[in-house]
Amino acid sequence: MTAPETPDTARTFTTIGVVGLGTMGAGIAEVFARHGYAVVGVEKDDEGVARGRRHLEASTGRAVAREKLTQDEADALLGRISFTTTLKDLADADLVVEAVVESMDVKVSIFRDLDAIVSPDAILATNTSSLSVTELSTATSAPGRVVGIHFFNPAPVQRLVEVVRTVVTEPAVLDDVQALLGSLGKSPVVCGDKAGFIANTLLFGYLNHAASMFEQRYASREDIDAAMRFGCGYPMGPLALLDLIGLDTAYEILETMYRQGRDRLHAPTPILKQMVTAGLLGRKTGRGFYTYEQPDSPVVVDDAATPSADAAPALRHEIAQVGVVGTGTMASGIVEVFAKAGYDVLFVGRSQEKVAGVVAAITKNFDKQIQRGRATEEQKTEVLARVSGTTSLDDLSTVDIVVEAIAEDLAIKTTLFENLDEICKPGAILATTTSSLPIIAMAKVTSRPQDVIGMHFFNPATVMKLVEVVSTVSTDDAVTETVRALCAKVGKVAVSCTDRAGFIVNALLFPYLNDAVKMLEAHYATADDIDTAMKQGCALPMGPFELLDVVGNDVSLAIQRELYLEFREPGFAPAPLLEHLVTAGYLGRKTKRGFRDYSAR
Repeated sequence: MTAPETPDTARTFTTIGVVGLGTMGAGIAEVFARHGYAVVGVEKDDEGVARGRRHLEASTGRAVAREKLTQDEADALLGRISFTTTLKDLADADLVVEAVVESMDVKVSIFRDLDAIVSPDAILATNTSSLSVTELSTATSAPGRVVGIHFFNPAPVQRLVEVVRTVVTEPAVLDDVQALLGSLGKSPVVCGDKAGFIANTLLFGYLNHAASMFEQRYASREDIDAAMRFGCGYPMGPLALLDLIGLDTAYEILETMYRQGRDRLHAPTPILKQMVTAGLLGRKTGRGFYTYEQPDSPVVVDDAATPSADAAPALRHEIAQVGVVGTGTMASGIVEVFAKAGYDVLFVGRSQEKVAGVVAAITKNFDKQIQRGRATEEQKTEVLARVSGTTSLDDLSTVDIVVEAIAEDLAIKTTLFENLDEICKPGAILATTTSSLPIIAMAKVTSRPQDVIGMHFFNPATVMKLVEVVSTVSTDDAVTETVRALCAKVGKVAVSCTDRAGFIVNALLFPYLNDAVKMLEAHYATADDIDTAMKQGCALPMGPFELLDVVGNDVSLAIQRELYLEFREPGFAPAPLLEHLVTAGYLGRKTKRGFRDYSAR
């Protein structure tokens, strides 16, 4: 098989050099060889060559076992790779990708040697994830031909590749590298030369924040991870992901980013250094935030911090009838959730028209499920029989818990809680679904602050599994336990935290979104490339700008302002670009324009 010519470029790539055949380097070599290129793999000694060969044989063997390759294709792939221990064998390479240890001194030495070996037209690339590509380029006589090509692990599987430009990288080099990567089936995104590039800059700030939240004992490791998995649809929780990456690796990346940018959000939280010093590096050592069956095992085992099965929450208050105040999308969903779980639900709306709208919404939702074979007419009839609406708050005098789901306005909510305090029977739990307002402010206007709690459902409530159970300094433990148990009974995953702006999910999510806006604002990368990087590099369900336009830039700005006012962290200050878009009325999908224009869609 002859090496394909790279489309839409004058430069032809035939031979690819890869320096360093560890897990990443071997994966990069496999990617190029799989697409017909002759690959020369270089290691420092015969032992390294043997290890690299084993990596490649194991990877292609897995691909054959999964029927991604035939045995003949795997044999041909391996036949296109030659191995050597001398850089001089790269003299004919058109592109050399360096993938050695993350040490500037080691990389500079390699680039200096390569500069004297390869032809003047050859491109020199580094796979570094955090070091300065610009500094590496100065080790060569032609820094314009040096570029970062940051593959993600495992390279044969992950589509994302960050192409890192320096201030002197030649435009033709960028174009040629992007075209080459596209021909490999990869998704190249271009960014500037800043520690962390796109994905790591956004990811590790979020991971660092999660570790800090754990360190402050704001929430348990299980609840932090469950919150992001069930609240945002992330494939892994942040603490489990840190264990997978390796806490030493995470610490070094954060330290490098902090040294370059001096952003306090990238200053490694102290617990990371403590755990690294103690040898608790995550999966690879068998212990990190979690404990594993053995080193390198993905199987989590119980340890002293694991919640006991005997400690499962119980209903300390009897819950027979549920009240809901509100008739919007969230309120309608909450009514449906409780009614489906077998509870009698009484909801309150401002007019008969609003009341009828809730019943119509539940009916419409059921009809869709019936069409899809997920529900029956009998189930619909049973659920609707448990639902009744009223326009009078006084009718809530008999309910055991009231869930408030009205406008996100503290003055309106406190007035409602004053009324509920007078109307509801002693011992009734008063819950709010607020996502950002201080729950204690609602509790203090009642004569029963011990019975007031946050019960933050996620939208749509009928689909999203997560509920954040938020206790104030006054909330009774029995109330917290009852609400957690109630969540379990209605099929939700409850996570506990205290009354602090953003709770768990928003406190972790919105600073990350704000960082993405700052990145765009600085012209570091495009919105499309940032979204691609986070979806393909971190397996997130949506990119940050897609998500901002769905949530609404006005909502996002309001939450970010609350976080900034609460924590006074300079890095939490809303990005000016976000404020400008809101001022212009570009709120996202709901106004047909946000970070993207939806008017023609």
